[in-house]
Amino acid sequence: MKIERLSTDKIRIFLTFDDLTERGIQKEDMWREIPKVHELFSEMMEQAYSELGFDASGPLAVEVFALPAQGMVVIVTRGKMNSTSSDSADEEEDIYEMEVTLEESELISYAFSDFEDLLRMAKVVLPMLPEGGKLFSYKNRYILQVEPSDWDEKDSRYQALIAVMSEYGEATSVTQAVLEEYGKTVIAENAVQVLCSHFQ
Repeated sequence: MKIERLSTDKIRIFLTFDDLTERGIQKEDMWREIPKVHELFSEMMEQAYSELGFDASGPLAVEVFALPAQGMVVIVTRGKMNSTSSDSADEEEDIYEMEVTLEESELISYAFSDFEDLLRMAKVVLPMLPEGGKLFSYKNRYILQVEPSDWDEKDSRYQALIAVMSEYGEATSVTQAVLEEYGKTVIAENAVQVLCSHFQ
């Protein structure tokens, strides 16, 4: 579980599927009101408080983005407090005063710190992915995002693609919106094909 502060009232939490499995939570459970999910949210908020000093009292807006093969990104935004009560029992209830929105992204997003690794990966996946893919530069790394829209997560090609990308790079939770705003677009479309044709 990785937690980072986006602003005074907003944090981002990246949960891997291992984080969920360890707690006996399936991806689909995040859509349901069950005690295990409440425990996970409590644990996330405690960790956010101890690591970042993020106080989760008051109303919270929680956005959950499911990313294929990587895990989930949870963005928590703190609303304004209506009362100034500091009663701990009230605060415990406030944690669950949250509005949850869920989105599932089909994007597969991998980061490569070495351009050579990115090229080697591109040459291996080209037969699987002859078109599509966007390449960004962000925080001194190359981030490749692909959207194999017609593949199912259980498809062997999908699994093979993830396996190769994991061998050369690492899954990242940076969203396309963040990359477009704060990163630099290196190759806007058909990134794998362009890389292979330019760098033999």
